[in-house]
Amino acid sequence: MRTVLVALTAIVFAAGCGAETPEQTANLADVEASAHLAHENYVAAINSNNLDSLLGMLTEDVVFLAPNEPVMVGKAAVGPWVEGYFQAFKTHWDKTLHEFEICGDWAFERYSAKSTDTSLEDGSVYEDTGWGLVIYHHDPDGKWRVARDAWGLDHPPSE
Repeated sequence: MRTVLVALTAIVFAAGCGAETPEQTANLADVEASAHLAHENYVAAINSNNLDSLLGMLTEDVVFLAPNEPVMVGKAAVGPWVEGYFQAFKTHWDKTLHEFEICGDWAFERYSAKSTDTSLEDGSVYEDTGWGLVIYHHDPDGKWRVARDAWGLDHPPSE
């Protein structure tokens, strides 16, 4: 069901992107560069394994849709989940972009990923592959931040 919702959100979002205003067209290169930099900064924040760095990349009303987890809405919900993850694992994500679209103050990316999580308790390594959809918002302070992050696994969850 989440996969269908994510796909429909992307379709509606993309369909709603019409022609840009003259102001948006004039600085399109700058907007595109800063939006793509947000992607790079988000991956770097994840791979830093630093809670404050990651939270700094999120909007206040961020929504996380993680596999086998309840929906998390807002930094107050996402923060403890990420903190627990970073306390349990040193993580590294490699993301391959398949699509990156910008529409005014919104941008979305569709990607595939390989994650490597190393247990901080016993050093065991867990590798996984999956897919994701991130929606960024260009906030009033000029920064692009993650407003929605949904991801899944390439295989059924293990019991």
